[in-house]
Amino acid sequence: MTETQQKQTNKKFKTLDLVYIGLSAALIAICSWISIPLTVPITLQTLGVCLVAGLFGAKKGTFSVVIYILLGAIGVPVFSGFKGGIGALAGSTGGYIIGFIFTAFIVGIVSDKTSKLWAIALAMLGGVLVCYTFGTAWFAIVYAKTNEPASLATILGWCVFPFLLPDAVKIILAALLTNRLKRYIK
Repeated sequence: MTETQQKQTNKKFKTLDLVYIGLSAALIAICSWISIPLTVPITLQTLGVCLVAGLFGAKKGTFSVVIYILLGAIGVPVFSGFKGGIGALAGSTGGYIIGFIFTAFIVGIVSDKTSKLWAIALAMLGGVLVCYTFGTAWFAIVYAKTNEPASLATILGWCVFPFLLPDAVKIILAALLTNRLKRYIK
C-alpha cells in the first residue's frame, strides 16, 4: 500500500468514526425522548449510552456522549421531555446526564479489552452505579438549594430505587446487543 493510499484509508476511518459518533449521539437522543415522567424520568438513555460505549469503546463511546451533552447544552432538545439548554444540565437531574460520561468511559474501557458478555454486563452495571452516585449527589445539592434538605433515604427513593429494575433490564439488553453486534462494527 502506497503512502497516499494509507493516508486515504486513515482518512476514511476517521470519517467513519465521525459518522459512528454522530449516529451514536443521535441514538442516545432518541432513547432520551422515550420516557416515563417521574421526579427523575425513566428513559432509554441508559440503554443508549451503554450500547454505544459497548459497541464503540472508550474513545468513540465517551465522545458520543460528550457530543450528545454539548448538543443539549446549546439548546438542541435532546434530553428527556424534549428539553435542552444549560438549564436542563444545571437542574436537579443534570448530574445524571453528566454521569453518562463516566458510564460510557467505564463501559468503553472494558469493551476495548474484552467482548465477554459477563464482563461487558458488569462494566455496564458499574458504570450505571457511578452515574447513580454522581447524579444523586448532584440532585441532593441542587434540591437543597431551593427546598428543605431531604434525607438520603428520601432522595434514593425518588432518584434510584424506582430505576433499579428498569435499568437492570436495560443493562441486560444493552449487553446482549453489544455481544451480538460488536463483531459487525469496524
